[in-house]
Amino acid sequence: MRVVSLVPSLTEAVAVTAPGALVGATDWCSHPAGLDVVRVGGTKNPAVEKIVALAPDLVIANEEENREPDLAALRAAGTEVLLTEVRDLPQAFRELARVLEACGARGRPRWLDEAERTWSSLPAPERRTTAVVPVWRRPWMVLGRDTFAGDLLARLGVDHLYATHEDRYPRIPLDALRAAAPDVVVLPDEPYRFTADDGPEAFPGLPCALVSGRHLTWYGPSLAEAPRVLSQALRAALR
Repeated sequence: MRVVSLVPSLTEAVAVTAPGALVGATDWCSHPAGLDVVRVGGTKNPAVEKIVALAPDLVIANEEENREPDLAALRAAGTEVLLTEVRDLPQAFRELARVLEACGARGRPRWLDEAERTWSSLPAPERRTTAVVPVWRRPWMVLGRDTFAGDLLARLGVDHLYATHEDRYPRIPLDALRAAAPDVVVLPDEPYRFTADDGPEAFPGLPCALVSGRHLTWYGPSLAEAPRVLSQALRAALR
């Protein structure tokens, strides 16, 4: 089996579960460390000809991460594309199982069972917390409806204030985000790399939680430790 992954979290999932299956991945596929495969460009601008030249049996993609014109070009070249959709945690578990089976994994990986057990055994939150969750600035964009990250936060007791917005990633003026007066502003380090010096200064007087984007937005092995990692960051901001 020869697989090219255009989704960083799926790259990690396949690499640790079906060693040797991956022959190509995007420039953004940073895990596992030391992954030695051909790099095929970005998630939004993959080098289609380079992918086709690798003669993959399967390209794995995601409807949010990747663009349909690129996937259509791969299909037109005779390449099979497995397109995933992940809007919440249960769907993530189902899609991961489907992808790993398609990539030739021998049985269900231990990390996937561990992740499911971890999330299914979470204690009830002591209290609910409101949040805004920027994912970009210039312009400011936040989590809206039907997002995987929003579902993870809700399971940890964090209700983001734009969960019912008509857009999945609405552009909201900074003044409006401040006026919403959330209990906490959650700032992940991807897709925009918010840091202690780039993000919190825009929300004076509001607690800001700097969180790992891999644990908030990736569906893969990181899911097993995500509740602990995210909860620690949120508690630190709300002390």
